Amino acid sequence: MVVLNRIYTRTGDDGTTALSSGERRPKYDLRVSAYGTVDEANACIGMARLHTAAAHSDIDAMLLRIQNDMFDLGADLATPDTGEELSYEPLRIVASQVARVEADIDLLNKRLTPLRTFVLPGGSPAAAALHLARTVARRAERLMVELSRVEGEIVGADAIRYVNRVSDFLFVAARAVNDDGQADVLWVPGKNR
Repeated sequence: MVVLNRIYTRTGDDGTTALSSGERRPKYDLRVSAYGTVDEANACIGMARLHTAAAHSDIDAMLLRIQNDMFDLGADLATPDTGEELSYEPLRIVASQVARVEADIDLLNKRLTPLRTFVLPGGSPAAAALHLARTVARRAERLMVELSRVEGEIVGADAIRYVNRVSDFLFVAARAVNDDGQADVLWVPGKNR
């Protein structure tokens, strides 16, 4: 159980932060950057939900589930898998969470017409906010993949799949809130030459 009765502890004043294991790392550490960027993506999803709550309740419910899972992902990343036994079972992203996002993508994608060019971020406030969240989720994914390539650092395959699917979901959701793609702003290559 998490208990937050003190917001400031002064323990990070030296430029370090604690992982779930208690190990302290620099705040610029790649693992800290990865879960910090997951948190940033989650905050962007929260901003997007300001635009989906009333008009797109089905998508808003999906986003709420994703926000909760993104905290799971942050907890997963904040608890490095060292191969050593822990006194507790760490929270990890699992395949069923990936499958749930895939099912949501499939459900929304059925409503959309196929694309013949790229979509520019925008159209409606909800779509613009979802595209911003998508780009931050992609950054989190890049950091997680980079972290997984560092010797001695393990990132679960389901965690990487999950964040990849979340960014896919955010793209499809942005199109769905744009009148099922009818209000998408399409890229026209070389239009302004």
